[in-house]
Amino acid sequence: MLTPLAVGVAGCGERAPDERPEVMVNLATVQSGPKIQAAELEGAIARQPRNASLYARRAGFRLEAGLIPAALEDINRALELDDSPADFYFIKARALRAQGKVKQALTAAEEASRRGYSSADLNLLVGETYLVERHFQDALDQLDRALQQEPDHAGALFYKGIAYVGLQDTLQALDYLRASLSRDPRQPETLHQLAFLSNAFRVPADAAKYAARGLKLAPNYGPLWYDYGRQFELQNQPDSALRIYTRTVQLDTTFYRADYRLALVAYKNHKYADAIPHLQRALRRAPRLAGARQMLAESYESLARYAEAADQYRLLVAENPGNRHWTYKAWKVGNRAHGVIVDETPRQAVEAVEPISVQPGTGL
Repeated sequence: MLTPLAVGVAGCGERAPDERPEVMVNLATVQSGPKIQAAELEGAIARQPRNASLYARRAGFRLEAGLIPAALEDINRALELDDSPADFYFIKARALRAQGKVKQALTAAEEASRRGYSSADLNLLVGETYLVERHFQDALDQLDRALQQEPDHAGALFYKGIAYVGLQDTLQALDYLRASLSRDPRQPETLHQLAFLSNAFRVPADAAKYAARGLKLAPNYGPLWYDYGRQFELQNQPDSALRIYTRTVQLDTTFYRADYRLALVAYKNHKYADAIPHLQRALRRAPRLAGARQMLAESYESLARYAEAADQYRLLVAENPGNRHWTYKAWKVGNRAHGVIVDETPRQAVEAVEPISVQPGTGL
């Protein structure tokens, strides 16, 4: 039986959602664990400075505590002392992935596997790394292997949902995200993804439930505030939506979607000076955000900031080669920036004059 959200999505036919969710997520909100104090191993390491396993254990503790550079330093020291244990390479892969060094993390994970290390968490890490690379089918293969070992692994179910988001298979994505939530109901990121998809397919009542539930767990998590604001907008409560979007950017200046929504309202109300900082911030995070650069260029132009407007029009030309409109705007506004006023007054049509016939030998 389809849930109300699935029915709503299925009833959309081929209509695309209003927004596409990100295929990458905030790992800090997906993976949780105790903040283990690695300091307890200081004395043991001081007494046995060449014991590789002690460094590896401390690296694992530091990873859990979020001390990533220190964890990587420890695991590298462990490998200098003994490069044979397969699990050392897995710890290194985790540390590298946490630093965003995706290719190096994948290399370390493959080395762990080559040396005989096998676990659902290893397949999960490799699958999530493939997601970063947007290799969605490879990610699904790894996540399926993780689920073969641990069928109720909430993280693997979650990332399968994200992989299907990347493949634009929304119904599969919803199924796996809900399955993940049923195994681990306290993950804010899972609730955000479900709320986002609910809004994207215009089922704001469900989005509101997911977002409110997530905000009880993570009251300062910006994406969930955005989801909560978006459902107000979809239910024709724009003032409430704007208040929530403003709170979102106060909590998380990297969440460009809220900036975009605030800019859109300001732009439509001809409040160009208000729109500009939101558009600038949104474009730093998403340079190809649909319509954002056009709004920024036109906002600058409306405020007679011609040099800045011309720069944005030139970027639009670079992003849309061959587009005659942006090429013309870049030329026109670039001239205005240099004090040259382009005369756009239509020229008066001149009637055609019948040509004079010259008679041979007469000169007439």
